Amino acid sequence: MNKKNLLIYGSLILAMLFWSFSFVWVKIVYLIYNPITTVFLRLVISSVLLFLIGKGFKKISSIDKKDRLSILALAFFEPFLYFLGESFGLKYVSSTIGAVVISTIPMFSTIAAYYFYKEKLGKMNILGILISIIGVAIIIFNKSFSLVVAPIGLFCLFVAVGAAVGYSVVLKKLAAKYNPITLITYQNSIGLLYFLPLFLILDWRHFLQAVPSQEVISALVLLAVFASTLAFICFTYGLNFLGITKSNIFINVIPVFTAIFAYFVIDEILSFQKIAGMIVVIGGLFLSQIKFKSKAA
Repeated sequence: MNKKNLLIYGSLILAMLFWSFSFVWVKIVYLIYNPITTVFLRLVISSVLLFLIGKGFKKISSIDKKDRLSILALAFFEPFLYFLGESFGLKYVSSTIGAVVISTIPMFSTIAAYYFYKEKLGKMNILGILISIIGVAIIIFNKSFSLVVAPIGLFCLFVAVGAAVGYSVVLKKLAAKYNPITLITYQNSIGLLYFLPLFLILDWRHFLQAVPSQEVISALVLLAVFASTLAFICFTYGLNFLGITKSNIFINVIPVFTAIFAYFVIDEILSFQKIAGMIVVIGGLFLSQIKFKSKAA
C-alpha cells in the first residue's frame, strides 16, 4: 500500500473511530444538556475552530453560485437533520444499539448510489442487505418479537440514517471541487444557523439554568473537535477518492468501536443477543459490498 492509499484509508478509519466515541460522549453530555443544546454548542465550537484553521492556513475558498443550493442541502442533511435524528434517538436507546442502527448507512448508500450514479446492485449486495435487516431485528426485538427499544428512538435513528445517505450523495459531487476544510466549515456554519431558532425557542431557558460538570464540558469539547470537525474532514477526504459505497463501508466498524468504548467508559452491558445481532449486521453489511460492479465511477 502506497502512502496515498495509506492516508486515504487511515483518514476513513480515524473518522469512524471519532464517530464511534461520539455515541458515548453524547450520553455524558445528556446528563446536563438537552439534545438541541448539545448539537448547537458542539457546532459553535466546531465552526469557530474550523474558521480559525481555515483562515490561518488559507484553506477556505468561496463557493460558486451554482453550488450554493447544494451547500445548503449538504448542511440540511448534516449536521441539521442527521443530528436531530441521532441526538433524539440516543435519548431513548443505548449507545451500542444506536451505533448498530447507524451502521446500516452503507446498506442504504448502496441503493442510493445505484439510483443517483447508476452503480449496479449484484446478488451479493441484495443478500447482504437482507442479512443486515435480520441482524437489526435480532438487536431490537426480544424472543416474543416485542421491541426492546423505544419506537420513537428507533424512528429518530433511521431519520439520521436517511440524512447520512442524502449527505453522501450531495458530498460526492462537491468533494471533487472543494477541499474538506472549506466544505465542513460551510456545512457546520450553515447548520448552526439552522439550529439557532430551535435552540432559542426550545432550550434557551434550560441552557441558562444548567450547571455543567467538568466531565460534561470535556465530553462536549471532544464531540466538537473530533466528531463534528476532524471526523467530517477525514471522511470527506476519503470519499473524494473512494466514492460513496467504498467510503461508507467503513461505517461497519462503528458498532464494534462503540461497544468496546461504552463498556469501558460508561459500563454499558453487552448481552449475548446484542453481540449476535452486531455480528449479523456487520457480516451482512460487508457482504452487501463485495463483488461490487459499477457502470460509472
